[in-house]
Amino acid sequence: MHNRIWVPAAFMFEDGIVFLDEPTAGLDPNQIREVRDMIRRLGENKTILLSTHIMQEVEAMCSRVVFINEGQVRYDGTPEGLRADGRSLDEKFHELSAV
Repeated sequence: MHNRIWVPAAFMFEDGIVFLDEPTAGLDPNQIREVRDMIRRLGENKTILLSTHIMQEVEAMCSRVVFINEGQVRYDGTPEGLRADGRSLDEKFHELSAV
């Protein structure tokens, strides 16, 4: 199913948790903006678990980050906490996933 169909469909259900895997993959910049806005809005009332390797998506949409590498939680906190040492999320991801 194309992202423009399944992303809104995921929010029609009453469940409090929605799982999204790379929800903006293959979208143009305007569609990405719309999906990010929708996810942020709906995240006010639902728990949204977003699986992505694109750190710009994490920065744009997430209030909490959990990095898991080889089944181990490597970080659990805010995006701001990850950037506290001045490095980018890309750099921190590389550091935390290099095992």
